Amino acid sequence: MPDPETTPTAVCFAAFVATVSPPARQADAERLDALFRLVTGWSPVMWGPTMVGYGAYAYRYASGHGGRSLATGFSPRKAELSLYLMAGFAAHGEILARLGPHRVTKACLYIKRLDDIDMDVLAELIRAGLDDLGRLWTVEPS
Repeated sequence: MPDPETTPTAVCFAAFVATVSPPARQADAERLDALFRLVTGWSPVMWGPTMVGYGAYAYRYASGHGGRSLATGFSPRKAELSLYLMAGFAAHGEILARLGPHRVTKACLYIKRLDDIDMDVLAELIRAGLDDLGRLWTVEPS
């Protein structure tokens, strides 16, 4: 059975954003939504209780393990914003160097303050991440 944290839900994005705190993080979520909509051309879909996704893709590894996931998105967590680029960041060191203060893991970008980030560079990174994912799997709009 799929993990409920990574499956689409019927929760309305606007209703979710209204619950985000503190208010500054709520404003960050609205700014990120506008950016993701602009870059992707897609509407947000809630994946689990807190992940805002744009697009989706199905994957199947050689091992036979497979599933479905959001193509890109974010979560406005209290301590940091989490942004998801599912193909990872390995090929994007030059873009990351221009972004501003952040940290990364395999597929997550963590930002403490959105005001400290170059939003044009973030848009470039989101697009590059989707392009990478599209070379691996078929990405579907949301």
